[in-house]
Amino acid sequence: MGLLSIAFWGAYWVRLDADTPTTSTGHWLLLAFLIPLSLMVFIRIGLYRAVLRFVSFRVLWTVGLGVFLSTFFLMTASLYFAVPMPRSIPIIYFAFALILIGGVRLFFRMIYQNTKGDRIPVLIYGAGASGRQLHLAINQGAEYFPVGYVDDDSRLVKSFIQGLEVFAPQRMAELVERHHVKKVLLALPRIKKSERHAILRNLETLSCEVLSIPDMGELINGRAKIDELKEVSVEDLLGRDPVAPVDRLMRANITGKTVLVTGAGGSIGSELCRQIVRLGPKRLLLFDLSEYALYQVDKELRGLAEQRHSLVEIEPVLGSVLSRKHLARLMKQHGVETVYHAAAYKHVPLVESNVVVGVKNNVLGTLRCAEAAIESGVDNFVLISTDKAVRPTNVMGASKRFAELILQALARKQTQTRFVMVRFGNVLGSSGSVVPLFRQQINAGGPVTVTHEEVVRYFMTIPEASQLVLQAGAMGKGGDVFVLDMGKPVRIMELAHRMIRLSGLTVRDNDNPDGDIAIEVIGLRPGEKLYEELWLGERLSGTEHARIMSADEHYLEWPQLSVLLERLESACEDADQDAIMKLFLQSALSFTPSNKAHQVTGQLHTLGA
Repeated sequence: MGLLSIAFWGAYWVRLDADTPTTSTGHWLLLAFLIPLSLMVFIRIGLYRAVLRFVSFRVLWTVGLGVFLSTFFLMTASLYFAVPMPRSIPIIYFAFALILIGGVRLFFRMIYQNTKGDRIPVLIYGAGASGRQLHLAINQGAEYFPVGYVDDDSRLVKSFIQGLEVFAPQRMAELVERHHVKKVLLALPRIKKSERHAILRNLETLSCEVLSIPDMGELINGRAKIDELKEVSVEDLLGRDPVAPVDRLMRANITGKTVLVTGAGGSIGSELCRQIVRLGPKRLLLFDLSEYALYQVDKELRGLAEQRHSLVEIEPVLGSVLSRKHLARLMKQHGVETVYHAAAYKHVPLVESNVVVGVKNNVLGTLRCAEAAIESGVDNFVLISTDKAVRPTNVMGASKRFAELILQALARKQTQTRFVMVRFGNVLGSSGSVVPLFRQQINAGGPVTVTHEEVVRYFMTIPEASQLVLQAGAMGKGGDVFVLDMGKPVRIMELAHRMIRLSGLTVRDNDNPDGDIAIEVIGLRPGEKLYEELWLGERLSGTEHARIMSADEHYLEWPQLSVLLERLESACEDADQDAIMKLFLQSALSFTPSNKAHQVTGQLHTLGA
């Protein structure tokens, strides 16, 4: 009411100056009629329902509509009451009312937003559309207090966007210190991983946590909101841009076919199943020994198929890969055309201390699956192998190399089933991966445990590895060993340092005794080695996919290998660990056990192999 009065008399004062008719009864009658009518309009259009702390610049549209109608009432009432009014008065009144009513609301919003209180000072990295949306979103909450934007685009630097200044990245250290910034919010969902990696490298030196908005796919699909901030993923730390999959290779062994995945409840097996469902198979059989894991993946895949309106038939099957008859009956019954054999015990220390069970599952389980595939007339059989099979120093790696030898020999023994092996290193987020362990240790306040200061590992994301497995499986002619390009090896000690720093914490060591998180070197675990290799021989050739290579490696013919398998099966039945180790050392595995217990066994039984 007061603002409308000021706008009314202010318009006359600007137009008439000293001749403003403040003593005119008609003008006061006009104002008395105008104010309640205008207030009724403002109430009707919802102007007073907006909470001042949450209003945005959109409120000006509502204010503009209300003021326009108020101005119309002013003009109409002046004619009705025959009150003299210069023609410019309605224009000046409209401008004054819009500025006063809208400005007051924006002023109070500005006061609230610039009142820090207990909110955490943050910088928004990225002044594009995502950054602006993030700014608006966090202004609605009481957790964060944005102090400015940071952007690599020099054209935006020193400009103001939504009331915040845009700074160059070179000034971040100064801004963090001046405003006591605790977090940097990455609002860059569209940039390449290599570019994100470079940005994170620069942010590591700052004593603040780095959080990121969800990627664009999650935002578009509605699976996430712009203000659902999350920790920077280790995929971003690797900084490798994915290579687009070759659609023909992805679909070759899957679309319209019946597919069986062993170990479907595991980290690799379940992701293979997700990729397969998207490629439109006729039927997908999920095979796993774990009831709970099978239930979980079956439930998830049915939801995914329903979401995609897919007609794929999904059938969960409980069972052991050691049961050849069960597998053969299953493959024949459903007419399985492609098998992805992902069932394996992969945790190195556990297999080291459970040699017999590990070897039975990894070696004899692969043999039984392969035999069932041949008996059932399966077209394609793909083994998920590991870089630890190359010159293995542990039982797990040796067992996987033995499994490769089995498929290489069977591929040359018969031509009906095409056997292919795909070998790759560590996958991020898999069971036993170091990344979630580090995250858990950091959240618990440390220490972060590293086995050795110089240990290095290859890393790949589970979706990327699974896509490459599907494509490699479509390339081979039989007996092929494919090696995935894992990128550059990562020093685990450096990874631990980076994860600590990007969590906004500091490493506690001799140089910084007051740091937050200590890193403890605990020594290599049984069977572990400092670095991993991806192929045995020197000959490695490219394929039609940039990240898949073919390794030309030695193998054993089936008659020679079958003798070893009979002895290995007998040793497993007798639970004779010494006999198993002796056989591994005699076989063409290039096995050099690093576990002292197994070294003793090997020295006792080595026969010059």
